Amino acid sequence: MKIEAITLREIHMPLVHFFETSFGRTYSRRILLVTVHSEGADGWGESVVGEDPFYSSEWIESAWPTLMQYLIPALLGRRIDSARECPALFAKVRAHRMAKAALENALWDAEATQKQLPLWKLLGGTRREIPCGVSIGIQDSVEQLLEKIQIELAAGYRRIKIKVKPGWDVNVLERIRSRWADITLSCDANSAYTLDQVEHLRKFDQFNLLMIEQPLWNDDIYYHARLQKELRTSICLDESIVSVRSAAFAVETSACRIINVKVGRVGGFSEALKIHDLCQAHNIPVWCGGMLETGIGRAQNIAFSTLENFRLPGDVSASKRYWKEDIIDPEVEVSPQGMIAISDQPGTGYRVKQDLIEKLTVRKETLRAQ
Repeated sequence: MKIEAITLREIHMPLVHFFETSFGRTYSRRILLVTVHSEGADGWGESVVGEDPFYSSEWIESAWPTLMQYLIPALLGRRIDSARECPALFAKVRAHRMAKAALENALWDAEATQKQLPLWKLLGGTRREIPCGVSIGIQDSVEQLLEKIQIELAAGYRRIKIKVKPGWDVNVLERIRSRWADITLSCDANSAYTLDQVEHLRKFDQFNLLMIEQPLWNDDIYYHARLQKELRTSICLDESIVSVRSAAFAVETSACRIINVKVGRVGGFSEALKIHDLCQAHNIPVWCGGMLETGIGRAQNIAFSTLENFRLPGDVSASKRYWKEDIIDPEVEVSPQGMIAISDQPGTGYRVKQDLIEKLTVRKETLRAQ
């Protein structure tokens, strides 16, 4: 593939319903998209950076200049055989994984399109459908949360995950379990607790949770290992897992029993595949987390979730849960049985709505090879 040009753009999309975590409440998204133009094929990628540096130190105003000044010039005009070459080309730039992932994943999309292969097959996937769960943010009231859970269960979702933080945790879980004793339930703390709250966190054990996700600091593995010894509930690490090396540290220290692999958080498919394989070798199940992606990132998460060790329902849910109109066609749909069918079409199997993207674009730059 010869990289002839790369387009960077920012689009704005309002969420159907606000999404609240321990970091705050989000009503709309500023989304950074990358398009790689290569010998008649366009590959699309999406950066999962947020509007603010809260979930991660990366945010849209750091990703844009990093791409423009360093990552795109590292690729532009080059001829490469595979998207797997990206990590070596980007290695000079430390961190900035969410910026790197957008560009690398766009190349995977272009490669799959040029080779007339479904992306999931290029990645080594095996599943023909994937099980889906949902992540439900903090609500204005417990009653509102219960209503949303009821809607998602009726839609067929196979796992309910709620966001928790001090003051919105044990009492909420009690209400959920008193109504639904047997549903597959997990919670996500987004680093809202500290190790001196271990007695409080032990109370979570009574609710038969699939997992508690990232209870402690976002960059911590060691203290999670100490906490896991104190809890019956399985810890799942998310923010702490930024590379295969951090995943290996977590596995070797027994810091968790489950790992959430977010392609956009770890730097792209190449690193995400290494994490998947490491976890599979150590019998640690993985699942694919969501980052409020549009259909472009969502479709790539679907492809990734076809790999063998994705044994738990992920957060890859239907487009309509987030967007009035998504930027892909068809939109992502979930069956009444809580499954997403996998397409055999080349690339992701979804067509990008370029006309709609142009209407939503507020900033755009194209760099061309000389």
